[in-house]
Amino acid sequence: MPLTIADAPSPNFDERNGAPIDILVLHYTGMETGEASMTRMRDPEAKVAAHYFVDEDGAISQLVPEEKRAWHAGAGCWKGERDVNARSIGIEIQNGGHDFGLPDFVEPQIVAVIALCKEILKRHPIPASHVIGHSDLAPARKQDPGEKFPWARLAEEGIGLWPGEQGVTGGLLGLGDEGEMVAEYQMDLATYGYCPPGHGEFEGETADLTRAFQRHFYPEAVTGAADAETRARLKALLTLSLTA
Repeated sequence: MPLTIADAPSPNFDERNGAPIDILVLHYTGMETGEASMTRMRDPEAKVAAHYFVDEDGAISQLVPEEKRAWHAGAGCWKGERDVNARSIGIEIQNGGHDFGLPDFVEPQIVAVIALCKEILKRHPIPASHVIGHSDLAPARKQDPGEKFPWARLAEEGIGLWPGEQGVTGGLLGLGDEGEMVAEYQMDLATYGYCPPGHGEFEGETADLTRAFQRHFYPEAVTGAADAETRARLKALLTLSLTA
């Protein structure tokens, strides 16, 4: 059955620059109600909107046509691309986020998000490693969609990647560490798509990137320190991305 999508136009978009659409970004709204979220995304003064909004009851609204550049990602980077808005589609999912206690995502909206993502992936050649959260592209600024978002379930449905538990321990890398292990870890982050400083020292930017990675792929341990399990999951993702 085709998805039922309400038309709710927002003025907060402009023209794309001709680049292919090859990134899908998932957000939480970080607002208390769906009504408040929709009001903000349709307010020309706010200058923010995603292409789609999914409310808690699973209702989907389209705010910006896919062929337009919606203003959802802001400053950030993925796979070396700094203008993520120019080549992405954004989905805002109603959830109060960290400012409102990080409530659970509810079943109707996750079912709707999965269905919507599948339709988008049919229309655009988006690699699995380019299905990301807002925090992946802007780790110093953003935490959404957060560690409660069911990335593993989406991956089971063919949306994005999931490394699974690797079952390793030891070898913690954290603030102040430097050398070949840190440089290799930073290179692995960059190869997957993150935009790290990559100079062989584990400093604040690398800690932010690590927390973003953990929110997505290791949500039970969002520490900002790269233990052996974090690094092993990253290696597993690199392998998966070669065949996805």
